[in-house]
Amino acid sequence: MTLRPRYVGGVAGRIAGAPRPGSRVSARPLLYLDVDGVLNPENPRDPGRFAEHAVGRLTVRVSDEHAEWLVRLRGTYDLVWATTWEGYANEYIAPLLGLPELPYVDFSGYRARPDDPKCPPLLIPQMRKWAPILRHADGRRFAWVDDVMPMRVRRQAFLHRGMLLVKVRPGDGLRWRHVDRLLRWGVSRS
Repeated sequence: MTLRPRYVGGVAGRIAGAPRPGSRVSARPLLYLDVDGVLNPENPRDPGRFAEHAVGRLTVRVSDEHAEWLVRLRGTYDLVWATTWEGYANEYIAPLLGLPELPYVDFSGYRARPDDPKCPPLLIPQMRKWAPILRHADGRRFAWVDDVMPMRVRRQAFLHRGMLLVKVRPGDGLRWRHVDRLLRWGVSRS
């Protein structure tokens, strides 16, 4: 018995109205990065690994390890902010991690389309990043690291080999095991 992917929206080669990840040839995959809960953990078990910085009225925790890991990931991926910080991530977060200005997904400016992936109304706040990321990737292979990744999104992505979804615990943030998985996936699909 052969399993065939079920295409949401009924169009083969697409996830809803967006091109299927991995269907567009590109030299490098994209890596979509969230900030809060990923690079800025909520309540790290080992707070000594993080330096706290005031950003307006917020406190942001960043780690030198994360900065080193992101340099390694940049060797395999084109990094993209996938955070509600949007462009502000370049202003406040990137300098703390030694990153250059990165492109970002414009969530606040995104307008839903009739062929976006469907979701129940109660999941809309949790799934608000899914359609914009699919549209932004535009068929390129990608990995996405986030602390909020509903099971429905993971199910829709499961049979598509052109993407890797990495869910992290918001209290711990990005860990080496996540980075190792990303590095292995990024080079194995080249």
